[in-house]
Amino acid sequence: PSVCLDGGARWAGPDMCSLRALCSGLPLRPLPENRGRCAGVPHAPVRTPGLSPTEEQLALRNALRYFPPDVQEQLAPEFAQELRLYGHIYMYRFCPNLEMKAYPVEQYPCRTKAAAAIMHMIMNNLDPAVAQFPQELVTYGGNGQVFSNWAQFWLTMSYLSQMTEEQTLVMYSGHPLGLFPSSPGAPRLVITNGMVIPNYSSRIEYEKLFAMGVTMYGQMTAGSYCYIGPQGIVHGTVLTVLNAGRRYLGVEDLAGKVFVTSGLGGMSGAQAKAAVIVGCIGVIAEVDGAALRKRYQQGWLMEVTNSLDHCIERLRYNSWPGLFYVGSLVDTDSRLVHELDTTGELLVDLGSDQTSCHNPFNGGYYPVQLGFAEAQSLMASDPAAFKGLVQESLRRHVSAINRLAQGNFFFWDYGNAFLLEAHRAGADVGKPGASKMEFRYPSYVQHIMGDIFSQGFGPFRWVCTSGDPQDLAVTDHLATSVLEEAISGGVNPAVKLQYMDNIRWIREAAKHQLVVGSQARILYSDQKGRVAIAVAFNQAIARGEIKAPVVLSRDHHDVSGTDSPFRETSNIHDGSAFCADMAVQNFVGDAFRGATWVALHNGGGVGWGEVINGGFGLVLDGTEEAEQKARMMLSWDVSNGVARRCWSGNRKAYEIICQTMQENSGLVVTLPHEDLRCDAWKHSNPTVTMWTMVA
Repeated sequence: PSVCLDGGARWAGPDMCSLRALCSGLPLRPLPENRGRCAGVPHAPVRTPGLSPTEEQLALRNALRYFPPDVQEQLAPEFAQELRLYGHIYMYRFCPNLEMKAYPVEQYPCRTKAAAAIMHMIMNNLDPAVAQFPQELVTYGGNGQVFSNWAQFWLTMSYLSQMTEEQTLVMYSGHPLGLFPSSPGAPRLVITNGMVIPNYSSRIEYEKLFAMGVTMYGQMTAGSYCYIGPQGIVHGTVLTVLNAGRRYLGVEDLAGKVFVTSGLGGMSGAQAKAAVIVGCIGVIAEVDGAALRKRYQQGWLMEVTNSLDHCIERLRYNSWPGLFYVGSLVDTDSRLVHELDTTGELLVDLGSDQTSCHNPFNGGYYPVQLGFAEAQSLMASDPAAFKGLVQESLRRHVSAINRLAQGNFFFWDYGNAFLLEAHRAGADVGKPGASKMEFRYPSYVQHIMGDIFSQGFGPFRWVCTSGDPQDLAVTDHLATSVLEEAISGGVNPAVKLQYMDNIRWIREAAKHQLVVGSQARILYSDQKGRVAIAVAFNQAIARGEIKAPVVLSRDHHDVSGTDSPFRETSNIHDGSAFCADMAVQNFVGDAFRGATWVALHNGGGVGWGEVINGGFGLVLDGTEEAEQKARMMLSWDVSNGVARRCWSGNRKAYEIICQTMQENSGLVVTLPHEDLRCDAWKHSNPTVTMWTMVA
């Protein structure tokens, strides 16, 4: 029988554990059966933290402190074995015997709507259809944790079920510190992940601290409970590829153009669907057969092959929308180089890489020299040898890209630290006379998305907590109507283009079956659009047109949410790209302007120690208070980053913030002096103007 407690004291019989039982605290008497790792689901690579014997004892003590003394004796040996076998104590025994998914919000036994909405979001992040390694509590990116162990999950659910409107739950890197008195206007949940003292925020130290259970890598929306499945990155990839076609190829229609990249995991899996939506030919390499099968079963892949000969034949005929290669992108690019050198044919137009290269030596990037299983074995048995092969593979990878780029092939870094890690591996990615943030190839933020952020556009998203697809359809209609009304009222051409791209996105979303997990949608919008959409949703809830609360959120990868010199802030050139004031101020500002929960993370996207980022969740429940919070918080959440870009010298951000100040008398922003926005800059440096430098 499955072990599940109702009220903390009895067997639940053969049925699955109920949500009420899940919220009753750790199941201790009796302990649940230790089923270990489940077969048939993907598992995280074995970690190699290199703990000393003293540190191993500390890791064990830290894990056992969640449990009373009378069960510690039984748990200690198995926790020690997990640490030895897997490099971390996940507490597999306590993985719930329950279908993990985002249940309709009214089914959660809570005292507040906000707590139930947070539970809905947490369980979506751990849904096996959504999560990359569900039993290891990893949502995406190879190491993006929701919690560090299953005890933390149980305790968090219990605290949320008890929470009132005058309490706030505090989370320290997955650990629920407890419920603390606060006020109804305060956040119900405050999350920090990976807040390590800067001098100790190295990759080596992280592995040890995570193994000891005292910090956690929350990626971006994994540890803030705001992930919505691959749809989130599908939309970003659609916009990226569309704008890459406009910028690099000078075309609006990508039919017949070839996009070659890698990855079908939690985030990179979006590339397959994005290629189909924009109409280009996508060739996507993936070494993990399980990840590829998952996307194929979800209907996201058109054709699968393990033959490069077949790939090349298909490219020459140029008559199909997508092909997915079981193998390494290094082999794919190398074969394309061979065809170029032997036949003179360049068979590819656009290229990138979406491996989890922020985590290259622990499963984020697999070396071309080894098969998948062989690589995993070497990673665990000889980390140094594995690292050497990864770096050799990166050098080969870049060499192939460089040769293709001599033709009319355009490559960009997708913000996954690919060029940074290739540089560290000694690959030829240097750019003469460049700053330490710049490489031969641009970040997609620098060349493709940077102007969007400067205008205040970024990945806004929402979740219908009823779980009803009809509610999502209502929100799609409302959001489309808001954007169409904005266009009819008159907007500048650049804003109109973004609105039109997003209207097209929403209209085609249902056709492309983008929902995986919760009933969620994403679109890129500016401040005006976000506020107007939020107000429309809240009023629809009040009228009963939407049956349950809607959670508003966004990717941390946004206008104001992230300070990341190799991605989100890579196009800020006043020397402040390595400063994290914006992300920290955003986290604090969202908290006291009405967010239901806020999160601040070290790491995310480009890796541990390389970025500070934050996010929020805001529950709309149809009340006037919810509308007021949405207006206040969403305005700050965008204008913070636009004002920062304005101060750094971005002309578009300057124009947007000046317009916003005209419309809102409460907003007063420090602007750069006129002489920095005109000819005075040329006198100090006659070879460059401010606007050509930053725009």
